[in-house]
Amino acid sequence: MVYEYIIDMVNRGLRIDGRKFFEYRPIQIRVNVSKNAEGSALVSLGETKVLAGVKMDIVEPFEDRPDEGVLIVNAEFAPLASPMFEPGPPNEDAIELARVVDRGIRESNAIDLKSLCIEAGSKVWGIFVDIYILNHDGNLIDASALAAIVSLLTARFPIVEGDKVVYGKWCEKKLKVNKIPVCCTFVKIGNHFLLDPNLREESALEAGLSVIVTDEKTNALQKRGEIGGLKFAEVMKCIEIALEKGKELKQMVERAVS
Repeated sequence: MVYEYIIDMVNRGLRIDGRKFFEYRPIQIRVNVSKNAEGSALVSLGETKVLAGVKMDIVEPFEDRPDEGVLIVNAEFAPLASPMFEPGPPNEDAIELARVVDRGIRESNAIDLKSLCIEAGSKVWGIFVDIYILNHDGNLIDASALAAIVSLLTARFPIVEGDKVVYGKWCEKKLKVNKIPVCCTFVKIGNHFLLDPNLREESALEAGLSVIVTDEKTNALQKRGEIGGLKFAEVMKCIEIALEKGKELKQMVERAVS
């Protein structure tokens, strides 16, 4: 079995693709790949490819947050990306992915939702981030988080005439993004942790942990796996590494949007 082979390699200090345990696959970021979105990005993480796009509209606020804009993240697992994906409405994995990305943006206060208020109680800007998985070779969370934040950083407000948004026309005003949250995902295989698991490594995981960070702060954690748990010391070690690797990811994002 492939997972037995991977476990044996990891126990010998090796990874199936030759990387070090805490090394990312090659990352490529392309911006403004959609002519119709307010902002967009295509991220390649090894063979994993994720597209994110931002649409903006004037909407009613939520009743319990009358003076805040609306942020909604959705994820779509297209069948063309993997034989594991099936047509139909989002499954549990797609919903979880969207929630993790959403939580990273919210908990880091990357966007000041109050600044998106037009008229309290009736009109606010809605920010809709759509994530599309184009090819699945593992670690969808990190690739999706990168694509989402880059698409937000490139987003421009559409022109408004009266109370109507004129789609396909944009003004010079850009969406203000205060923080750049990035995600670092680890899997535990045996007594070892690997950063940025590919799909075959994910098949052998005992537990997984995604750490969302901004600068020197941890904003959110998401655990995966049903076989094993994580010790406190292991979680803290992953956080420590994520804070360092997060700096590298942030620099990549900043270069891509500059």
